[in-house]
Amino acid sequence: MSAYFPAARLRRAASIGVLCAGLAVTGTACGDDPDEGTNGVGKLSADKIEAKAKAAATEADSVHLSGTLVSGGKAFTVDMRLKSDGGSGEVKSKDDTFQLLRVGEQLYLKASAAFWGQSDSAGKLGDKYVKVPEGDPSYKQFRGFTDMDVLLDGLLGLEGKLAKGSYTKVGHTRAVQVTADEGKGGKLSVSLEGTPYPLLMERAGGAGRVELAEWGQPFQLDPPAQDQTVDYGSQLPTTKGEDGEPTPAPSQGSGQGADPTRP
Repeated sequence: MSAYFPAARLRRAASIGVLCAGLAVTGTACGDDPDEGTNGVGKLSADKIEAKAKAAATEADSVHLSGTLVSGGKAFTVDMRLKSDGGSGEVKSKDDTFQLLRVGEQLYLKASAAFWGQSDSAGKLGDKYVKVPEGDPSYKQFRGFTDMDVLLDGLLGLEGKLAKGSYTKVGHTRAVQVTADEGKGGKLSVSLEGTPYPLLMERAGGAGRVELAEWGQPFQLDPPAQDQTVDYGSQLPTTKGEDGEPTPAPSQGSGQGADPTRP
């Protein structure tokens, strides 16, 4: 004897199956607890999730920061490994690409000869680590890219009323989003696995999108070899612009303010 299912019941069963399949794609299958196996921050309010993420970032010893920043009207691509006493990595703009290395308060800059402008010294400086004197105006400008506290303080700010967003993934790590002003004030993705570190920051007003990874992973910072270093003493060399007039090196527009996260 065969079972009989009314057509309406079959349609309802099919609809439920489609719904469950759709939820499974987003990581929340029917009957599953979306917070199972997580650190539990997804159950908190948006304000508390943001606070947890900021606290975790403050307590971390190091981070790998990569993505884009818009500062002073210029777009930068950054790839920096940072810790409390320095950092190293690469910064690119439309016009320039340079390497930065800071060990304690000693800051070094490496760039192509073109970066240094037109002068006799440019050829000597290309692809060498140039020690940036602390008294030189460019020291504070470039140091900001190597300062973990400065970058994180500037990056992790959401503007407007906070709301808890959807569950997502950053790479292979599950995360929960916190949005501000319906996303117009920025979006922060916070890890649902282990320590609730910030994993992705999408800044308000299109001012950049930065991934934060390798939290707390140690790395070595060493000064460059002596034969790869150029030291001009208390001031960087003066170069010549296209009009032949002396200009401070590096050429104007290459550096930005002390906080590169400011739009």
